[in-house]
Amino acid sequence: MPKERPLWRGPAFRLCLLSAALFLCLQLGMRRSWCTEEKPRPAAAAAGRASPPARGTEQHPVAAAAAGRRRVTYVRSGRRGSAGPGCCPLQPPGGRRRKTVRWHIELQPWASPTPSLDNEALRFLKYISTSQISCEHMNLNSLRGYSETAKKPWSVCLDERFGLIHRIRSKQCRLYSLGLGNDDNQFETSMANSGCEVHRFDPSIKSAHIQEGRHLWYHRLSIDWRDPNPAIAAHKLHSNTKKLGTILNEFGHQKIDVLKADVESAEWKILENLILEDVVEQIGQLVFEVHVHWPGFEVSGNDSTVVRYWYSLLRELELKDFRLFHTYKHLSKPQMFLKKEAFNASSCYTLSWVNTRWK
Repeated sequence: MPKERPLWRGPAFRLCLLSAALFLCLQLGMRRSWCTEEKPRPAAAAAGRASPPARGTEQHPVAAAAAGRRRVTYVRSGRRGSAGPGCCPLQPPGGRRRKTVRWHIELQPWASPTPSLDNEALRFLKYISTSQISCEHMNLNSLRGYSETAKKPWSVCLDERFGLIHRIRSKQCRLYSLGLGNDDNQFETSMANSGCEVHRFDPSIKSAHIQEGRHLWYHRLSIDWRDPNPAIAAHKLHSNTKKLGTILNEFGHQKIDVLKADVESAEWKILENLILEDVVEQIGQLVFEVHVHWPGFEVSGNDSTVVRYWYSLLRELELKDFRLFHTYKHLSKPQMFLKKEAFNASSCYTLSWVNTRWK
């Protein structure tokens, strides 16, 4: 008679034992997950009861981090030198909100169905030779310290309907002057003697910051259409080159009543940067010397494309409510237009605009 097999060796018993072990493991795992989910709930509820967030003040962590990065990127610490005593206090982080930056200007349609230099040049020259708004008081004769020995006609509009004359009277005006080793500073001196706060940016001066009188400062800085990248070795040579928007932020200046520029063919790219970054909206009047004997720094394309680009830049100013009120053709300069003696054009013009929305 065969020997009877014990019950615990049977396959049914083993299957039941395995099922029980799996069920026990599942129970333990579920209890552990419940505990981890329930533990933070009372703390969160208590925090909510203690200090409920005000409506509209919540900020996503990613947005907060991005806002912090924007502040750090745009506002300099000033550790390498201040802007001079009493001159330009640094703006605290998070002061001015940066707007969305455009990457290119909107080009105007061609002057004719078939692009040609003749049509583009005639349209451009007519545009810069025609005042868009009248200004009855443009000279500085009434201002204290003005001298008739000024070498160039830098004209600003002093009509009562615009804000500049009122800010001069209240000693609250501010002038930025961009230049490259130009000895003609009579305009800046006259504005400073009238009580305006004047900052002249010239990379050729010896000291980083020089104060001359109560209201006139010289800065060894060059205004460009881009900031240097400190991670690139070649850019370290241009550490004193910055965008105007960066300078405004570092100096803590929200507005400029007058921006004067004589930067020897860098004006087109600088003006483009001011438009694309909306810095131009912080300026009351523009007085620019523009050069047309060659395309300018980093302006490329054939002649008709270059002139179309110039014209489009000036039309962008008009779209931002700037109006041309004075134009001066320099007859003493070579009469050249894109390296040609053509169109009865001078190689240099001084143009003045007023921001009609300026308060």
